[in-house]
Amino acid sequence: MKNEGPWKERDNPLRAGREEPPRPQAGGKERDRRWMALALREAERALEEDEVPVGCVVVRGENLLGKAHNQVERLRDPTAHAEILALTQAAAALDDPRLTGCELFVTLEPCFMCAGACVLARLDRVVFAARDPKFGGCGSLLDVPATPGLNHVLQVEQGPLGEEAATLLKAFFRGRR
Repeated sequence: MKNEGPWKERDNPLRAGREEPPRPQAGGKERDRRWMALALREAERALEEDEVPVGCVVVRGENLLGKAHNQVERLRDPTAHAEILALTQAAAALDDPRLTGCELFVTLEPCFMCAGACVLARLDRVVFAARDPKFGGCGSLLDVPATPGLNHVLQVEQGPLGEEAATLLKAFFRGRR
């Protein structure tokens, strides 16, 4: 029997009377732009903290479940990418490691680790702003979500604010050289 923790799964309002929560509806370009703008604000926070400026939000419908920015240097943790931190927050908010019905918006194409985490989290959709030709795990260098044999299909698309996200990244790396 599944360990249901301090509360019963049947008490979860997101799951009441159904096998899984409702699927997100791609709300169109304006909705994607709104969520990506919030992710971009997180990326700006990362830049202020001298971190690689990547920001991320996880949502279900119109509900924000997690938001984060890269904190690799601050936490001295190579896995403290914005996506991983936001996924952790979302899983805690839902008290469930499976984030079905959720979408992730991130300012830079997820790396291999983060793309794999998105698949494992059972996200429905990932939207990224800027491509990452050096480490991109969602089509630029490798396409982790499209790996044959995976038991979960993850929708991945390039979304809005790519130029703005790329500008932040260029500013950060220009200051490093």
